[in-house]
Amino acid sequence: MALPRTAIEPLSFREALGHYASGITVITSHVDDEPIGFTCQSFYSVSMSPPLVSFSVMASSASYPRIRLAGRFAVNILSGEQVAISNRFARKGTDKWHGVDWQPSPLGNPVIAGSLHWLDCEIHAEHVAGDHLIVIGEVKALNLQETAATQPLLYFKGQYCNLAALGAA
Repeated sequence: MALPRTAIEPLSFREALGHYASGITVITSHVDDEPIGFTCQSFYSVSMSPPLVSFSVMASSASYPRIRLAGRFAVNILSGEQVAISNRFARKGTDKWHGVDWQPSPLGNPVIAGSLHWLDCEIHAEHVAGDHLIVIGEVKALNLQETAATQPLLYFKGQYCNLAALGAA
């Protein structure tokens, strides 16, 4: 039995997806002696062998074409204490890196100080999907910080939260 085709209201769609808690990352790269980065919550693992991860980015992104040019990126998995970093890298047209402490990864991508973990990737594939691009990266290096007491930065129902808050939600 076929369901009737009705248009999905964008705001309703966004609200429905907002009920899915996600971690927050900052995708970074380095090109022409300049660090690049943007906040991304649509990040996930793809494959164990080879080790692949993926993120989605708006096709109109100003940052991603430069990351594509570099051919590589780092995924900085943010800690619960990095709300300001997430907000900073979510903005357009500002000096996102002013005052941000970072070091180069083995591939030369910026690793933001205080991140829970980072993954160093080379672009493996890219796919157009509506108004977004799905980018798949092959993980070439990673760092697991010893942060047993530190929680990840999460986003749920349009706001930042922690694991304890999700348990009460």
